[in-house]
Amino acid sequence: MAGHSKWANIQHRKGRQDAARSKLFSKLSKEITVAAKMGDPDPDKNPRLRLAVKEAKSNSVPKDVIERAIKKSQAGEGDDYEEIRYEGYGPGGVAVIVEAMTDNRNRTASNVRSTFAKNGGNLGETGSVGFMFERKGEIVYPASVGDADTVMLAAIEAGAEDVESSEDGHIIYCADTDLNAVSTALEAELGESDSTKLIWQPTTSTELDLDGMQKLMKLIDALEDDDDVQRVTSNFEASDEVMAQL
Repeated sequence: MAGHSKWANIQHRKGRQDAARSKLFSKLSKEITVAAKMGDPDPDKNPRLRLAVKEAKSNSVPKDVIERAIKKSQAGEGDDYEEIRYEGYGPGGVAVIVEAMTDNRNRTASNVRSTFAKNGGNLGETGSVGFMFERKGEIVYPASVGDADTVMLAAIEAGAEDVESSEDGHIIYCADTDLNAVSTALEAELGESDSTKLIWQPTTSTELDLDGMQKLMKLIDALEDDDDVQRVTSNFEASDEVMAQL
């Protein structure tokens, strides 16, 4: 299992402090405001907004915060935000994709470049590492919804491409353009998911030892600490022994 899903496990183990939680709420709210601004303010008529609201709920964002974020879009907030993707290399030559939403492109670019440089990485041109990833939909269910065969069958019928099942739960992958349809079909079969979102799935990975993983975690934590950064993905691979020591 490369990159993104292992990273979620690391974050889960580290536990979310209140400051990190408040920052996460703010990033999820920003995504809701922009999604509502770009389409219909009704989640049922706006797939991107529906997914943003679903992701916010799965992270325990209160209902009033979600409603306020949608209202902001109608009040003209979110007009200036643009989505930018940065690509670069972290410690040990790991590929890193940074997704940002900003109202000041120069500030964000400068901060991201500086964070890479201070943490043993370097920012590359757009496309420098993107070819090592594919855009996919990712739907996560707890292990309690059923065994691997049950979930695999439901996923195939819903139009998904692949399923990874473990004692931690089930991760279902689909084409990025099918995420709304697949997640809706799965919801009817398995109930509400823990998480539904678009991801960058690594097609090739870079193995890291403990020292490399610690350096990479420092870089990713610093990037995620930036208010303009929405998401960070990398293609690291690490052994179970290394993961257990983090």
